[in-house]
Amino acid sequence: MTPLEKIDQLIAGITDWRGKTFASLRKTILEADSEIVEQWKWMGSPVWERDGIIAVANAHKGKVKLTFMYGARLADPERLFNAGVDGNERRAIDFLEGDKINTRALKQLVRAAIDYNRGKVKKKAPAARAKPRKAG
Repeated sequence: MTPLEKIDQLIAGITDWRGKTFASLRKTILEADSEIVEQWKWMGSPVWERDGIIAVANAHKGKVKLTFMYGARLADPERLFNAGVDGNERRAIDFLEGDKINTRALKQLVRAAIDYNRGKVKKKAPAARAKPRKAG
């Protein structure tokens, strides 16, 4: 089963409001950038990646949690992060029953995470070596 199929199956199995919220979060994340890849990691967690991990989502009793891997490094002008705000790396958004998803702000946060990941990739890239000149 592919990661996409596993995520489909997970969402279909959550028959209350959390399934609908999870599906809406997934849709919003994927709409933020056409090159986002969905993965299935850590024994059952949907993960969205582009040049590194963007976020992971899980349904818990009473909430859906969307955790940004490097959320502490991201600007959050709309103040979406409401969980894990004291952590050194991760920040999360807990969605409770009846919460509305600010799709515009969430897409901005996803794009900021992608930009952060791209910056990390550039820093890790080895410097190009100059080719030695042949003596003439």
